[in-house]
Amino acid sequence: MSGEPRAKTNFITPEGQKKLKAELDQLWRVERPRVTSEVAAAAALGDRSENAEYIYGKRRLREIDRRLEFLAKRLESLKVFAPRRDPDGKVLFGNWVTLEDEEGAEISYRLVGPDEWDADAGLISVDSPVGRALLGKQEGDEVLVRRPRGDALFTILAVACERP
Repeated sequence: MSGEPRAKTNFITPEGQKKLKAELDQLWRVERPRVTSEVAAAAALGDRSENAEYIYGKRRLREIDRRLEFLAKRLESLKVFAPRRDPDGKVLFGNWVTLEDEEGAEISYRLVGPDEWDADAGLISVDSPVGRALLGKQEGDEVLVRRPRGDALFTILAVACERP
């Protein structure tokens, strides 16, 4: 899709890949046929130039087709990495990292690919400032994160493959 953000990293977790494939399947098997049917029904009503349902439906079909094309190409280029534990305890792609901030508050994040981040769910991209700062660090390390809203200092409390 022309409006799609350009992802830097081609890594994805198995769960992220499954989610993208489910979106592709939903668009292809459910959404596109439904919208195609609606467009055909609207076209049967006559004058298409002033038919809002027809015009909107055609626009929605173009959006769906662009998203389908983007997802197909992106899924083809992604490398699936299952989370694993580093023998030295270093933070790797797919790991859950529990951090403590300067005020003593704890937060856990999972480092995922740029196609699957969801801050509300604790999933952050390895390409984000926090993700880049954490990769390769170990439990007990202090990490300075340069964020757009200002620098922050965190201490890594734990690194795990499963959600804490």
